[in-house]
Amino acid sequence: MKDLIVKPAAFENEELIPIDYTGHGADISPEIHLLNIDERAKSIAITMDDMGHLMPAYNHWLIWNIPVMEIIPKNIPHGEIVESLSGAVQGCGYGKNGYRGPKPPLNRSHRYQFNVFILDCKLDLPATSKKRDLIQAMEGHILQQNAFAGHYK
Repeated sequence: MKDLIVKPAAFENEELIPIDYTGHGADISPEIHLLNIDERAKSIAITMDDMGHLMPAYNHWLIWNIPVMEIIPKNIPHGEIVESLSGAVQGCGYGKNGYRGPKPPLNRSHRYQFNVFILDCKLDLPATSKKRDLIQAMEGHILQQNAFAGHYK
């Protein structure tokens, strides 16, 4: 089986995240390209964490039950259920159900990591779920995973 390849469309891995995808800009989720998706895939889940936060891996976004697709669109609408993604569910990250872009304290650069999981099922989790709930529900169902990161200050 080939490794999952995950690439953001708007920036290179480990490079600066453009302002549109941050809390200082339009605060929209980036477009994500996926290659070599396992043929057994039934859904996709994504988490995004602030790796420079005082609380390690502070979660900014979690979404699951994304239909299998090679391009995750940018600017996924906020809300618990994303109808435009066949009912994908956004859990509670950064206190909201939706993408919350980087917004670290002034003059401090933080690293933000996006984790993409290819799953062999859809998950039965309520939108009140947090990252720990998602990670637990995915146990034994992850076919592939990969990550990319960006920096912002």
